[in-house]
Amino acid sequence: MKLLSWLHRWTGGIVGILLAVIGLSGTVLLWEGSWIMLPGADDQATNDPAALGRSIAAALELDPGLSRITFAGEEIGLHQAIYGDGSGAYLAQDGTLIDRWDSMWERPELWLFDLHHYLFIGEAGKTVTGILGILLLGFSISGLILWWRTRKTFRLRLWPARFTTSAIVRHHRDLGAVASPLLIFAASTGALMVFPALSAWVLSPWAAETEARVLPVDLSAPDLQTDWSLVMTRAQAAFPQAAPRRIMLPVDSGEPIAIRYRQHFEWTPNGRSYVWVDPATATIVSVEDPASGDAASAVTEKYYPVHAAKVGGILWRLAMTFAGISLAMLGILATWSFWMKPMVTPNKMRKRGP
Repeated sequence: MKLLSWLHRWTGGIVGILLAVIGLSGTVLLWEGSWIMLPGADDQATNDPAALGRSIAAALELDPGLSRITFAGEEIGLHQAIYGDGSGAYLAQDGTLIDRWDSMWERPELWLFDLHHYLFIGEAGKTVTGILGILLLGFSISGLILWWRTRKTFRLRLWPARFTTSAIVRHHRDLGAVASPLLIFAASTGALMVFPALSAWVLSPWAAETEARVLPVDLSAPDLQTDWSLVMTRAQAAFPQAAPRRIMLPVDSGEPIAIRYRQHFEWTPNGRSYVWVDPATATIVSVEDPASGDAASAVTEKYYPVHAAKVGGILWRLAMTFAGISLAMLGILATWSFWMKPMVTPNKMRKRGP
């Protein structure tokens, strides 16, 4: 038990601040749809293919280097266009430009997303956040084990009674015991998203063998003659009842356009139903329907929406908000108590004398 306590304390002292950053940024992102206060952000989303086509054309007029558009949905009633140079724009559903930015630093929801997922250092940061998720899982389990010995002294406080090492440790222990079930859930889903090989191993008993999808690579590239309304209309025919969520333009020449749809049974906000379309003829060249997938893919699809509280309503969002704030407090106070000397209180000064 002493070794477990030593490992818990030292590892927490080293990575506590990083966990606090992850917790705070994730908590703010949970409420992203509430604080993007732009004209049209509260509009109800419409899925008319012709209107979506006009919005795509409008985004391309702004910059032909368009990479993707995430269409208006339940969370925000604006289309978000992202360009190859990192710039972007919000467009109203009629194609009107609402806001434009040259880098992610001009939009808080973009740099907060990058901070939470990549720590501002790209793919290396993504690996670090995955490792932090695994460490958080270990902290939560080991913390419950260590707390069990002192459970009779449990007293939940929103803030330590005093800024002394002993008071901070008691607060950390009791708050951690309450938040641990949610933190275990958040850590597990986060780590499994970052490390798909680990997820595949965990879910391997429920996975079925699938053939690699082969897409054409000799198609014409989108140009000024591309009929985007026709592209969206033809693609919608593959999933007539699904909501169009994102269009991704080809990265390499000869590749098809990819469009994501969300069917009624999918939890992921942007869906996992894909339609690939020939830009020149608006002909569907391939379709991926998650309804025909295996149990493992159905579980994998739910990692993100549960982790980010995109399902479960207001109660689950409040629960994950509590988890994120708790993680921030646990990380900050654990680091403070580990590295800093305890604050001398007036009572201690009187005891020491002149």
